[in-house]
Amino acid sequence: MTGEFEHRHGFPPGANEVRPADSDDQAAARALAQASLIPADLVTFYDSIGDVTWADVGNGYFLDSASDVLLRLQEYGAVDVGADQKVHGLVIGSNGGGLSYVVGPDGSVHRTRTASLDEPELDKVADDLRQFLELLERSLTRFIADGEPGSL
Repeated sequence: MTGEFEHRHGFPPGANEVRPADSDDQAAARALAQASLIPADLVTFYDSIGDVTWADVGNGYFLDSASDVLLRLQEYGAVDVGADQKVHGLVIGSNGGGLSYVVGPDGSVHRTRTASLDEPELDKVADDLRQFLELLERSLTRFIADGEPGSL
């Protein structure tokens, strides 16, 4: 993606990487697992992946590190995912347009409709983390092909 980026867009690419997890990331993932809000596949993800920063894919896609997710949980608490306000999820990332991605305890991934997390309105974008990561991959592939990432 970055090889032709400057020629195609007229400015150099920013940070675009999938950072491998280090021991601090893995320790934060274990701490999140103890909070019992995190689905098992997200713990597995954070055991290998530290974070994802694709600043130049559309407005950008960002999957936060486990330590950032844990810090946000400690400072602000969980986000209501269910209509009955009894199901809580974790903010795991965002797009460069100000919308956040929230994973529910069942593993489903939701996107906020607005930048506010106070009383978020959410749309389900994936049944589980694997499907969400596949959608991210398709966004990257589409962006490389035609410069448009889609609507994730």
